[in-house]
Amino acid sequence: MKKKALIVYGGWDGHEPKEVADIFKGILEKEDFDVEISETLDTYSDVEKLKGLDLIVPHWTMGEIEQEYVNNISEAVMSGVGLAGCHGGMCDSFRKNVDWQFMTGGNWVAHPGNDGIEYTVNIKHSSSSVLEGIEDFEVVSEQYYLHVDPAVEVLATTRFPIAEGPHSLNKAVDMPVVWTKRWGLGRVFYNSIGHSASTVAMPEVSKIMQNGFLWSAKGKELAVEVVSSGNDSLYTGMGDNQ
Repeated sequence: MKKKALIVYGGWDGHEPKEVADIFKGILEKEDFDVEISETLDTYSDVEKLKGLDLIVPHWTMGEIEQEYVNNISEAVMSGVGLAGCHGGMCDSFRKNVDWQFMTGGNWVAHPGNDGIEYTVNIKHSSSSVLEGIEDFEVVSEQYYLHVDPAVEVLATTRFPIAEGPHSLNKAVDMPVVWTKRWGLGRVFYNSIGHSASTVAMPEVSKIMQNGFLWSAKGKELAVEVVSSGNDSLYTGMGDNQ
Protein backbone atom coordinates (compact mmCIF):
# COMPACT_ATOMS: atom_id res chain seq x y z
CA MET A 1 0.00 0.00 0.00
CA LYS A 2 1.39 3.39 -1.01
CA LYS A 3 2.25 5.97 1.61
CA LYS A 4 0.26 9.20 1.41
CA ALA A 5 1.83 12.67 1.41
CA LEU A 6 0.25 16.12 1.35
CA ILE A 7 2.17 19.18 0.11
CA VAL A 8 0.59 22.55 0.88
CA TYR A 9 2.30 25.54 -0.73
CA GLY A 10 1.79 29.28 -0.93
CA GLY A 11 2.59 32.51 0.87
CA TRP A 12 5.39 34.79 -0.30
CA ASP A 13 6.12 34.21 -4.01
CA GLY A 14 9.82 34.99 -3.64
CA HIS A 15 10.43 31.46 -2.37
CA GLU A 16 8.94 30.02 -5.57
CA PRO A 17 6.47 27.86 -3.65
CA LYS A 18 4.87 26.15 -6.65
CA GLU A 19 8.21 25.26 -8.25
CA VAL A 20 9.56 23.90 -4.96
CA ALA A 21 6.35 21.94 -4.36
CA ASP A 22 6.75 20.34 -7.79
CA ILE A 23 10.31 19.29 -6.92
CA PHE A 24 9.10 17.77 -3.64
CA LYS A 25 6.30 15.96 -5.49
CA GLY A 26 8.82 14.43 -7.87
CA ILE A 27 11.06 13.28 -5.01
CA LEU A 28 8.15 11.64 -3.21
CA GLU A 29 6.66 10.01 -6.29
CA LYS A 30 10.02 8.38 -7.04
CA GLU A 31 9.73 6.86 -3.57
CA ASP A 32 6.27 5.51 -4.49
CA PHE A 33 4.22 7.99 -2.46
CA ASP A 34 0.69 8.96 -3.42
CA VAL A 35 1.08 12.76 -3.41
CA GLU A 36 -1.60 15.43 -3.13
CA ILE A 37 -0.65 19.07 -3.76
CA SER A 38 -2.77 21.94 -2.48
CA GLU A 39 -2.43 25.72 -2.64
CA THR A 40 -4.94 26.52 0.10
CA LEU A 41 -4.53 26.37 3.88
CA ASP A 42 -8.13 25.17 4.06
CA THR A 43 -6.72 21.74 3.24
CA TYR A 44 -5.76 21.60 6.91
CA SER A 45 -9.42 21.87 8.01
CA ASP A 46 -10.08 18.10 7.96
CA VAL A 47 -8.23 16.60 10.91
CA GLU A 48 -9.29 13.02 10.13
CA LYS A 49 -7.90 13.34 6.62
CA LEU A 50 -4.62 14.66 8.01
CA LYS A 51 -4.39 11.77 10.48
CA GLY A 52 -4.80 9.36 7.57
CA LEU A 53 -1.58 10.64 5.93
CA ASP A 54 1.98 9.44 6.40
CA LEU A 55 3.59 12.81 5.71
CA ILE A 56 2.70 16.52 5.66
CA VAL A 57 5.04 18.83 3.73
CA PRO A 58 4.30 22.52 4.37
CA HIS A 59 5.83 25.14 2.09
CA TRP A 60 4.11 28.40 3.02
CA THR A 61 6.21 31.48 3.80
CA MET A 62 4.80 34.11 6.17
CA GLY A 63 1.06 34.74 6.06
CA GLU A 64 -1.45 33.83 8.75
CA ILE A 65 -3.22 30.60 9.60
CA GLU A 66 -6.34 29.70 11.54
CA GLN A 67 -5.50 28.34 14.99
CA GLU A 68 -7.83 25.42 14.30
CA TYR A 69 -5.66 24.40 11.36
CA VAL A 70 -2.49 24.43 13.46
CA ASN A 71 -4.30 22.37 16.08
CA ASN A 72 -5.33 19.86 13.41
CA ILE A 73 -1.78 19.51 12.07
CA SER A 74 -0.47 19.15 15.61
CA GLU A 75 -2.99 16.43 16.40
CA ALA A 76 -2.08 14.57 13.21
CA VAL A 77 1.66 14.77 13.90
CA MET A 78 1.18 13.73 17.52
CA SER A 79 -0.62 10.63 16.23
CA GLY A 80 2.43 9.68 14.12
CA VAL A 81 2.12 11.60 10.84
CA GLY A 82 5.49 12.99 9.71
CA LEU A 83 6.09 16.72 9.23
CA ALA A 84 8.97 17.78 6.98
CA GLY A 85 9.92 20.96 5.17
CA CYS A 86 12.59 23.51 4.38
CA HIS A 87 13.65 27.16 4.57
CA GLY A 88 10.96 29.81 5.05
CA GLY A 89 8.31 27.40 3.84
CA MET A 90 8.29 25.73 7.25
CA CYS A 91 10.22 27.87 9.76
CA ASP A 92 9.21 31.32 8.54
CA SER A 93 5.54 30.46 8.32
CA PHE A 94 2.83 32.16 10.34
CA ARG A 95 5.07 34.45 12.41
CA LYS A 96 2.29 35.21 14.89
CA ASN A 97 1.67 31.57 15.75
CA VAL A 98 3.96 30.32 18.51
CA ASP A 99 2.31 26.88 18.49
CA TRP A 100 3.56 26.41 14.94
CA GLN A 101 7.07 27.44 15.99
CA PHE A 102 7.00 25.07 18.98
CA MET A 103 5.98 22.13 16.77
CA THR A 104 8.48 22.79 13.97
CA GLY A 105 11.44 23.40 16.27
CA GLY A 106 12.54 26.90 15.36
CA ASN A 107 11.86 30.15 13.57
CA TRP A 108 13.78 32.43 11.20
CA VAL A 109 14.94 35.79 12.54
CA ALA A 110 17.58 36.98 10.01
CA HIS A 111 19.70 36.19 6.96
CA PRO A 112 22.70 38.54 7.24
CA GLY A 113 23.90 39.60 3.81
CA ASN A 114 20.62 38.44 2.26
CA ASP A 115 20.83 36.17 -0.81
CA GLY A 116 24.10 35.22 -2.52
CA ILE A 117 26.14 34.41 0.60
CA GLU A 118 28.62 31.57 0.14
CA TYR A 119 28.77 29.36 3.21
CA THR A 120 29.64 25.83 4.26
CA VAL A 121 27.18 23.27 5.53
CA ASN A 122 28.91 21.01 8.05
CA ILE A 123 27.40 17.57 8.48
CA LYS A 124 27.44 16.36 12.08
CA HIS A 125 28.11 12.78 13.15
CA SER A 126 25.22 11.77 15.37
CA SER A 127 22.96 8.90 16.33
CA SER A 128 20.81 9.60 13.27
CA SER A 129 21.36 8.01 9.87
CA VAL A 130 19.31 10.68 8.06
CA LEU A 131 22.38 12.37 6.54
CA GLU A 132 24.51 9.25 6.22
CA GLY A 133 26.74 9.40 3.12
CA ILE A 134 26.38 13.19 2.70
CA GLU A 135 29.59 15.18 3.08
CA ASP A 136 30.14 18.87 3.93
CA PHE A 137 29.21 21.09 0.99
CA GLU A 138 29.12 24.72 -0.12
CA VAL A 139 25.97 26.74 -0.78
CA VAL A 140 25.48 30.18 -2.32
CA SER A 141 22.15 31.34 -0.99
CA GLU A 142 20.62 32.88 2.12
CA GLN A 143 22.30 31.79 5.34
CA TYR A 144 19.54 31.43 7.90
CA TYR A 145 19.95 32.67 11.45
CA LEU A 146 17.27 30.91 13.53
CA HIS A 147 15.98 30.74 17.06
CA VAL A 148 16.03 27.01 17.73
CA ASP A 149 14.32 24.65 20.17
CA PRO A 150 17.04 23.11 22.39
CA ALA A 151 15.20 19.78 22.15
CA VAL A 152 16.05 19.26 18.48
CA GLU A 153 18.74 16.85 17.30
CA VAL A 154 21.05 18.91 15.10
CA LEU A 155 22.27 17.03 12.02
CA ALA A 156 24.08 19.86 10.19
CA THR A 157 25.33 23.35 11.04
CA THR A 158 26.84 26.47 9.47
CA ARG A 159 29.28 28.93 11.03
CA PHE A 160 28.28 32.54 11.79
CA PRO A 161 29.28 35.27 11.24
CA ILE A 162 30.16 35.39 7.56
CA ALA A 163 28.29 38.52 6.47
CA GLU A 164 28.65 41.62 8.61
CA GLY A 165 25.83 42.65 10.89
CA PRO A 166 24.97 43.50 14.50
CA HIS A 167 25.72 39.87 15.44
CA SER A 168 29.32 40.08 14.21
CA LEU A 169 30.92 41.09 17.53
CA ASN A 170 29.51 38.05 19.28
CA LYS A 171 31.64 34.94 19.38
CA ALA A 172 31.40 32.56 16.41
CA VAL A 173 28.40 30.25 16.61
CA ASP A 174 27.46 27.06 14.79
CA MET A 175 23.89 27.59 13.66
CA PRO A 176 21.69 24.51 13.06
CA VAL A 177 20.86 23.93 9.39
CA VAL A 178 19.21 20.50 9.53
CA TRP A 179 17.42 19.04 12.52
CA THR A 180 14.94 16.44 13.69
CA LYS A 181 12.62 16.39 16.68
CA ARG A 182 9.63 14.50 18.03
CA TRP A 183 6.13 15.84 18.43
CA GLY A 184 4.01 13.30 20.25
CA LEU A 185 4.48 10.08 18.27
CA GLY A 186 5.33 12.03 15.11
CA ARG A 187 8.69 12.83 13.54
CA VAL A 188 9.56 16.40 12.52
CA PHE A 189 12.34 17.23 10.03
CA TYR A 190 13.64 20.63 8.94
CA ASN A 191 16.31 21.91 6.53
CA SER A 192 17.00 25.66 6.41
CA ILE A 193 18.35 25.57 2.83
CA GLY A 194 15.87 26.24 0.04
CA HIS A 195 15.51 29.91 -0.89
CA SER A 196 14.74 29.07 -4.53
CA ALA A 197 13.82 26.08 -6.64
CA SER A 198 17.33 25.98 -8.09
CA THR A 199 18.78 25.72 -4.58
CA VAL A 200 16.36 22.93 -3.63
CA ALA A 201 17.34 21.13 -6.85
CA MET A 202 21.02 20.97 -5.81
CA PRO A 203 21.94 17.25 -5.49
CA GLU A 204 22.94 17.59 -1.83
CA VAL A 205 19.82 19.51 -0.89
CA SER A 206 17.47 17.20 -2.79
CA LYS A 207 19.08 14.19 -1.13
CA ILE A 208 18.72 15.76 2.31
CA MET A 209 15.03 16.41 1.64
CA GLN A 210 14.49 12.90 0.28
CA ASN A 211 16.05 11.38 3.38
CA GLY A 212 14.09 13.70 5.65
CA PHE A 213 10.80 12.84 3.98
CA LEU A 214 11.42 9.11 4.30
CA TRP A 215 12.55 9.35 7.92
CA SER A 216 9.54 11.46 8.90
CA ALA A 217 7.02 9.26 7.12
CA LYS A 218 8.43 6.09 8.68
CA GLY A 219 7.36 7.37 12.07
CA LYS A 220 3.74 6.60 11.17
CA GLU A 221 4.51 2.87 11.02
CA LEU A 222 6.19 2.97 14.42
CA ALA A 223 3.34 4.97 15.91
CA VAL A 224 0.78 2.43 14.70
CA GLU A 225 2.84 -0.31 16.32
CA VAL A 226 2.98 1.62 19.61
CA VAL A 227 -0.77 2.24 19.62
CA SER A 228 -1.60 -1.39 18.81
CA SER A 229 0.74 -2.69 21.51
CA GLY A 230 -0.12 -0.05 24.11
CA ASN A 231 3.56 0.17 24.98
CA ASP A 232 4.93 3.72 24.76
CA SER A 233 8.41 2.57 25.75
CA LEU A 234 8.56 0.63 22.48
CA TYR A 235 8.60 3.94 20.58
CA THR A 236 10.97 5.82 22.85
CA GLY A 237 13.40 2.93 22.62
CA MET A 238 13.54 3.12 18.84
CA GLY A 239 16.35 5.38 17.66
CA ASP A 240 16.38 7.41 14.46
CA ASN A 241 18.02 4.48 12.69
CA GLN A 242 14.85 2.45 13.06
